[in-house]
Amino acid sequence: MDASNGIFVGGGGADYATPQHLRLDYANRHGLIAGATGTGKTVTLQILAQGFSDAGVPVILSDVKGDLSGLAMAGSADHKLHGPFMERAAKIGLDLGYEATPVTFWDLYGEQGHPVRTTVSEMGPLLLARLMELTDAQEGVLNIAFRVADEEGLALLDLKDLQALLVWVGEHRKDLSLRYGNVSTASVGAIQRRLLQLEGQGGANLFGEPALELDDLIRLASDGRGMVNILAADKLMAAPRLYATFLLWLLSELFEQLPEVGDPEKPKLVFFFDEAHLLFDGAPKALVDKVEQVARLIRSKGVGVFFVTQNPEDVPEDILGQLGNRVQHALRAFTAKDRQALRQAAQNYRENPRFDIEDAIREVGVGEAVTSLLERKGIPGVAERTLIRPPASQLGPITSAERRQVISGTGLMGKYEAEVDRESAFEILGARAEKAAADAARAEAEEEAAEAREREYKAGRRYSGERVSRSTSRPRSRGDSVGTTFAKSVARQLGTRAGKALVRGVLGGLFRGR
Repeated sequence: MDASNGIFVGGGGADYATPQHLRLDYANRHGLIAGATGTGKTVTLQILAQGFSDAGVPVILSDVKGDLSGLAMAGSADHKLHGPFMERAAKIGLDLGYEATPVTFWDLYGEQGHPVRTTVSEMGPLLLARLMELTDAQEGVLNIAFRVADEEGLALLDLKDLQALLVWVGEHRKDLSLRYGNVSTASVGAIQRRLLQLEGQGGANLFGEPALELDDLIRLASDGRGMVNILAADKLMAAPRLYATFLLWLLSELFEQLPEVGDPEKPKLVFFFDEAHLLFDGAPKALVDKVEQVARLIRSKGVGVFFVTQNPEDVPEDILGQLGNRVQHALRAFTAKDRQALRQAAQNYRENPRFDIEDAIREVGVGEAVTSLLERKGIPGVAERTLIRPPASQLGPITSAERRQVISGTGLMGKYEAEVDRESAFEILGARAEKAAADAARAEAEEEAAEAREREYKAGRRYSGERVSRSTSRPRSRGDSVGTTFAKSVARQLGTRAGKALVRGVLGGLFRGR
C-alpha cells in the first residue's frame, strides 16, 4: 500500500522486513491493543498516537503511568535504549529520526494540565448512576430528579446543585410519587451518601464550569499535525469508576455532537481507551449496550476508538467483534484459565500458514506483537509477527518544568483554570427557601402584632367597664389565605430545632467551602 496513507507500525514477515501499516482510511473501524504488563503496549500506543498526529489526526488518550507525557519531547541519542532502537530500526527498514509531538495536557484535578470539567446535566442520570453504583430504585429516583430539573428550569452544573435538588425532591416526595412513581426517603438518602463518597474521590473537580469544549480536543497544530490530548490519569486511577465513567462520557459527547462524515480518507479523531477493562467490570447490561451502540455508530462520525487492555476477554464479545485493527502483545499462560484466554485470543486472527498463532502470542518478546491490520475493502489482514517500530518521541515521562512549559504554550492557558459559579439550581432553590422563610416570618410577625392589638383592645374595654363578648373577638384563622397559612406552618417548622438543623444542612452546609 501507499505509505503516505498509513501509519508504519513495524516490520513483519520471516525477517521482519515486510512493512506493516495501519491504513488511515480504515482507522475508524476501531482497534485493540492487548498484552500482559511489561510487553510493550504503552510504546505501541505512543507510536500510533504520533503516527496519527503526523497524519493530521487529533488524538485523545489517557496517561495512566505518566510515561506518555514523553510524546511532548523528542527522543535523544543519549537515551540508554538509543543503540537497541537503532538496531531495531535498521532491521525493519526504518530511517529513525527523533521528533516531538504537539501535545495538550489535561487533568481532572488541574495539577498536571488544564482543568477538564463537565456539568451534571451533560453527564446525565445513566452515567451518574453508573458512577455512583446506584440500584435500580435509586437510579429511578435520580431520573425523576433530572426530570424535575428540566420542568422547573433548574440548571444542574455541579454537585451542590444536585444535592440541593435531591433535598427538594425529598421534601416533595409525596406529590412526586403520585406523578412519577415511588420516591422514598431511603433512596434519596442513599444517593446523597453516594454523592459524598464521590466528592471524597475528587468527583467535585469534574463537575462545574467552564465546561470542556469539544472543539478544543479536535485541534491542529500550526504545522498541520493533529494535537495529542493527554489526560493525566495516574491520580485518577485511584478512583477507577470515575476514570471509566469520565472517558465514556467523553466518547458519548463526541458521538452526539460530531456530524456524520461517512468513511473519510482519514479519521477526524482517534480515541484511545486505556485500561478498558475498567469500563466493563460490573457494568449493567444497559450500559454495555450503550457502549456497543456508540462503538458501532461513531465510525460514521469519523472517530476511531482503540481499546487498550491486558486481555482481549476484558472486552465484551459484541464489541470485540467490531475492532478490526489488532495488535496483540504477549499473553502469559500459566493456568488453565490463562490458556483458555490465549486460545480465544488466537481464534480472532486470520490464520498464517507460516506459524501457529497461539504459540506466537505466547512467545513474542517485549516490543514484538502479533498484528492483524485491515486491508482493502476492510478485510482483516493475515496475522503477522511484527517487530514494533521505535518511537520518535521521548520514551518515558518528562519533567515537571517541561510539562509546565508545554501547558503554557498550548494557547488555552487561562480558559479553563478559573472556575465559574453562575446561578443554577443551588442558588435558585436557596433563594426560594429564603423567600419562603421570610414570608413565613413576616406572616408570623403580622399575626403576633394583630394579637397584641387585640389584647390591647380587650384590656381597654375591660378598663372602661364594658363586657367583651365572644362574638366581638377577631377570628384567628377564618380570614387567612392558604398561602399565609402555609407560610405560618413553614415558620413554625423553621423555629423548631429540627427545622433549624435542616436549614444548616441545606444552605449552610452546602455553602461551606464555596
